Amino acid sequence: MKSWLQPPRLRIGEESEQEPRHATWLELFYDLVFVVAVSQVAHNLHGHVSLSGFLGFVFLFMPIWWAWIGTTFYSNRFDSDDIGHRLLTGVQMIAIAALAVNIHDGLGETSAGFALSYFASRVVLVIEYLRAAKHIPPARGLATRYATGFAIAASLWLLSVFVPIPLRFALWGLGLLIDLATPLTASHLQQKLLPHLEHLPERFGLFTIIVLGEAIIAVVNGVSEQKWDVQSAIAAVFGFSIAFSLWWIYFENINGSALRSAGAVGRISTYNVWLYGHLPLVIGLAATGVGVEHVVSNEAGTALSDAERWLICGSVALCLLSLGILHRTGVIFKCKVRTKYRIGAAAVLLVLAALGRGLSPLIVIALVAVICTLQVLQDMYQGHPPNWVSQREI
Repeated sequence: MKSWLQPPRLRIGEESEQEPRHATWLELFYDLVFVVAVSQVAHNLHGHVSLSGFLGFVFLFMPIWWAWIGTTFYSNRFDSDDIGHRLLTGVQMIAIAALAVNIHDGLGETSAGFALSYFASRVVLVIEYLRAAKHIPPARGLATRYATGFAIAASLWLLSVFVPIPLRFALWGLGLLIDLATPLTASHLQQKLLPHLEHLPERFGLFTIIVLGEAIIAVVNGVSEQKWDVQSAIAAVFGFSIAFSLWWIYFENINGSALRSAGAVGRISTYNVWLYGHLPLVIGLAATGVGVEHVVSNEAGTALSDAERWLICGSVALCLLSLGILHRTGVIFKCKVRTKYRIGAAAVLLVLAALGRGLSPLIVIALVAVICTLQVLQDMYQGHPPNWVSQREI
């Protein structure tokens, strides 16, 4: 911390882009509270494995993810390591911790607490953007637009506390819609303030690690709930291999060249695809962990229920479909071949979910693991073109 109190500063631009930029210790500490929040929302899905349970999981997951996105993009452009920013970040962490506490019945008795917690986290972000607007004239238009949009959305969340269910959830949906749409309405203002090219992929990668961690926790929890036997041990190995394969095919193909190319031509559309394209991916990763836990903890000789089978197969399919879209758009390594493999594998998993009734849990998780492993082997066989920066499509 260079001084006790200093205004926000612009962290982007030609000079900043040439400097190595990594996540700060404060950002990494901030991520810890999201480990808890993601764990809580995954635990909520674990107890409600059904279509309505999954939709409720998505509805609760989106505010968590968007709260992390808001702080990440603010820090990417305006981070200043002063006491004011540290204290505001601390308040945000308290708000997210309260959000996590209220997740257990977030669509029922604790929904008012969930709404108030999210409202508090957004108010802090609005204050930070107002500080940036005051002290950084070149960013005043963008910061003001963000502060206005996020403040309107936050007001709807506050208002929802005073109305009954299901109208409360309608206000949540409208608030989320305004939140998600605000960056899209500011595209022309972002053209001269594109995010930092090195910092952004690292931050998204760190959140991906957080949700992948749920799959590892799921393996441990699933085995610990069972009497130790060969079947549960094998299922646990397959569950770990699914997480490992998804980690491999994401981080092997991610790099900053797509964003660097977008920065060179001032294309904000690439950043938007990067941003919104990661939402279904992290939803799928978090749900995959829950699906793995159900499979590993299932009693030997008992077939998975339709809901459990759809959860494990559908979640991994959602991950692969998202990766296929990111490949196709060039947000991660642009490659037609890998796009086809990802989308084809997602289709096979959906067929397995639809026609796999009666299959043992071990067979189901083994097939899912094999499909994921084949994606890794295909990437290894194909290798990388010599020039990643060009993002030459193959």
